[in-house]
Amino acid sequence: MDLIFNFLLVGSGLAMLYFGAEWLVKGSIAISNKLGVSQLVIGLTVVAFGTSTPELAVSISSAMQGLSDVAIGNVVGSNIVNVGAILGISAIISPIIISKSTIRKEVPIMIGISFLLLAIVLDGEIDFVDGGLLVIGIIVFTAYSYHSSKKETDKENQVSQVLQKNIFSKSIIFMIVGLVLLTGGSFLTVDNAVIIGTNFGVSELFMGLTVVAIGTSFPELITSVVAAKKGHADLSVGNIVGSNIFNIMAILGISSLISGITVSEQVLVDIGIMLAFSLVLIPIIRSGFIITRKEGMLLIAGYVAYVVFLFYRQ
Repeated sequence: MDLIFNFLLVGSGLAMLYFGAEWLVKGSIAISNKLGVSQLVIGLTVVAFGTSTPELAVSISSAMQGLSDVAIGNVVGSNIVNVGAILGISAIISPIIISKSTIRKEVPIMIGISFLLLAIVLDGEIDFVDGGLLVIGIIVFTAYSYHSSKKETDKENQVSQVLQKNIFSKSIIFMIVGLVLLTGGSFLTVDNAVIIGTNFGVSELFMGLTVVAIGTSFPELITSVVAAKKGHADLSVGNIVGSNIFNIMAILGISSLISGITVSEQVLVDIGIMLAFSLVLIPIIRSGFIITRKEGMLLIAGYVAYVVFLFYRQ
C-alpha cells in the first residue's frame, strides 16, 4: 500500500515538472527577446542552471552526509541521461537543427570539461582546490556565454518602455514559478523513486547513477521536450549542453568545497562512458548540422545499453 502511495507521489511530481517546464520555457523565450540575447545563451545559462537545481541540492546533501558515490554518481549519471535519453527523445519528437556556433564553441567546451573531470578524479578525489577551480570555471563560462552572444538590438523598433517592463515582469514571474515547480516536482519524484528503488535492494552508486540521476534530470527532460515541441531547438540543445557543463563545474565544484568527494574506481568507468556520449555528438551533429529522429533513436539505444551494463555490474 505504501508503494502505491509512492507511485502516486511520483505521478504528482511529474505533473509539476510538466507545468513548470511550460512556464520556464515561455518566460525564458520572452526574456531572451527582451535582453537581446539568443535563446541558445538563455538555454546555456538561465534554463540550464535552473533545471540543474535538483542535482545541486542532491549532490551537496549527499556530499555533506559522506555519500560520495551518490554525489558524483548523480552528476555523471545525469550527464549521460541528458545526452543519451533527453537529447534522443527531443530529436525523436522534432529533429533538432544545431547552429554552427554550438558545434564550434559550446559542444567542444562540454567535451573539454568532461576531460578535465577525468583528469581531476584520477587521484581518487575531488578536493577543495579542485572544487575552487571548477567554480571559477563556471563563472568564466557564464560571462563568456553572455558576452560572446549579445545581439545588437534596434531600439527604434522596440515597443514602449512601460509595455516592455510589464512583459519583462511577467516573464520573470513565469520563470520563477516554473523553476519552483521544477524543483519541487523533482524532489517529490526523486524522493519517492528512491524509496521504491530501495525496496529492491540496489547499491548506493547504482542508485546515484540511475534512479537519482534520472529523477533529478526530469526538469531537463520536460524542458527540452517542451522546447522541441514548440520548435525552439536552440533552447533545447542549450539546456542539455549548459546543464552538463553546470553539473560538472558548479555542482561538483560547490559540493567538493563543502566536503571533499571521494571517487571510487567504478566511477572512473562511468566518467569514461559520459565522455564517450559527449564525443559521439560530434559526428552526429556534423553529419548535417541536425540530430535526426534516427540519430535520436541511436542515442536512446546507447543509453538503454548503458543501463543494462549497470544492471549486470550491480
